[in-house]
Amino acid sequence: MSEQTQTLEKELKSAKQKSAKPMLWIAMISMTMFFAGLTSAYVVSMNREDWVTFDLPQAFYTSTVLIILSSITLFISKYYLKNNKIAISRIFITLTVILGIAFVFYQYTGFNQLKDLGLYFTGPGSTVSTSFLIGITLMHVLHLFAGIIVLLVVIYNHFKNKYSPTHMLGFELGAIFWHFVDLLWIYLFFFFYFIR
Repeated sequence: MSEQTQTLEKELKSAKQKSAKPMLWIAMISMTMFFAGLTSAYVVSMNREDWVTFDLPQAFYTSTVLIILSSITLFISKYYLKNNKIAISRIFITLTVILGIAFVFYQYTGFNQLKDLGLYFTGPGSTVSTSFLIGITLMHVLHLFAGIIVLLVVIYNHFKNKYSPTHMLGFELGAIFWHFVDLLWIYLFFFFYFIR
């Protein structure tokens, strides 16, 4: 391989790395606008005569604690990676994924708790308010599944020794997306808690 080709490859790699974070921020801004639109539609629909008010399922409280804990374990993992304690960092990133999966489980449990109250997404037992709640929450869960896939890729690369204190871009991108999904759920949780 010629020196000119190697230089070109390095420049392309550098350009990709420089554009990775801005592209991620653009994607997250788009997702924020999407959920802002959904929650705005929720607020507008509250004026309907058939609007039904209900308490959030208890499982949603548990899932909120779990996703906050998952962000904390991710911060800890990044801290240990920066300090070149790779093995400990791997433990905490793995724990982050486990907490993310537990979050999804409790979201599913919350949907079942709504069903137990006779509140459904569609059909004769559905209401506008439960359809919005379940629909918006399901959209968030889809984004969270994407976050879990991202974290699994990060874990794979972590175990392949692709990250170090001086080479953390992939890890940082995964962490930014995960923290975004975390903050998005916290926003949705408090939105549904206070705006009924």
